[in-house]
Amino acid sequence: MAAKKNKVRVEMRKNRTKPPRGNDLTRQFQVNAADDLSNAERVRSKGELSRHRTIVTDGDAGMPGANSDCVRGRVFKVHGLHSYVELDDGRQVRCSVRRVLKNLQTDERSIVTTGDWVWVRIGGTGSGVSGLAEPNPTTPSAKPQTPNPIPDAVIERVEPRRGVLTRASRRREHVLVANVDQLVIVMSLVEPELKPHLIDRYVASAEKGQLMPILALNKIDLADRADLQPMVGAYSQMGIPTVLTSARTGEGIERLRALLKDRATVFSGQSGVGKSSLLNALEPGLSLRVREVSDVNNKGKHTTTTAELIRLSFGGWVVDTPGVRQLQLWDTRPEEVEGYFREFKPFVALCRYPDCSHTHETGCRVKDAVRRKFISERRYVSFLGLFNGLEE
Repeated sequence: MAAKKNKVRVEMRKNRTKPPRGNDLTRQFQVNAADDLSNAERVRSKGELSRHRTIVTDGDAGMPGANSDCVRGRVFKVHGLHSYVELDDGRQVRCSVRRVLKNLQTDERSIVTTGDWVWVRIGGTGSGVSGLAEPNPTTPSAKPQTPNPIPDAVIERVEPRRGVLTRASRRREHVLVANVDQLVIVMSLVEPELKPHLIDRYVASAEKGQLMPILALNKIDLADRADLQPMVGAYSQMGIPTVLTSARTGEGIERLRALLKDRATVFSGQSGVGKSSLLNALEPGLSLRVREVSDVNNKGKHTTTTAELIRLSFGGWVVDTPGVRQLQLWDTRPEEVEGYFREFKPFVALCRYPDCSHTHETGCRVKDAVRRKFISERRYVSFLGLFNGLEE
């Protein structure tokens, strides 16, 4: 018996607008205009109301689904209009995305991102050029090679995500990576200089995306470790592993390797902090491109241009992401920010007002904890920056 087909009504992007109303109705008014109204009426709307579509799916899925003609895989890189997928059997295929997925009403910049589990139809119909290549079992840690051209492969469905690193970008959601377990926040102590408030934004983003944050303070060979003890102790007390690393001397590499083993991890941070250098030290032979920090503005230069999922020889996966300059939380209300600061939780319930914003109210136990040094003043300033930024 054939599988039951479900019909699902989905909302599409509103790339059509209602036609403008004519501004010369009185000038061209005719006595018998009323008799012509019936001829001008439309049975089907042409504006926003028509931006829905009925899609036939297999089983009980809510999106264009997988069937016997599709194979499952994971996106390891997105470059331009193509998504590179490693199938469950180890083959690597270059895919285009089914047009109906592209047109779904969504706030995301792209419907497919690195780390997504997808269903692919080999030889399906779709726009774009695709390709397939056999895996190389002798180099499990090597970056995937560009596939050889073969008939089209199309992504038919994207499975629900877990463990995401996301940010707001031009009023849309930019999902950097999906389906990972933890986030390594790479910060350099010098060149470029350390930005503690950016660390707190990353920690909040990890809390929101259900990722375990790990802090890697890189270039320790160029800094005085005695000055870092208060910061290391503060994050360690919150349960955030903090590692002092140096890609040049190898310090902290073994501990970081133990934290990455058998887990899916994303590396993120500013340009020039040493993400790719750390990965080269963790996985000899990886040979990721690295560049020096600019002498003009002491900022990093963009070297990694796309997020790429890489298999580690000692177990697990890692994603090297492009450097970010700003990190704004996506789809977050100001009153939700307190939940992303772990040390606030014991004091929130003790505030005088149940809707206390912890910014200006009297009887706020969070502000009292800051005065009593139970909460770091620097962390509280980071909270205010996030709260006020979302409020604006």
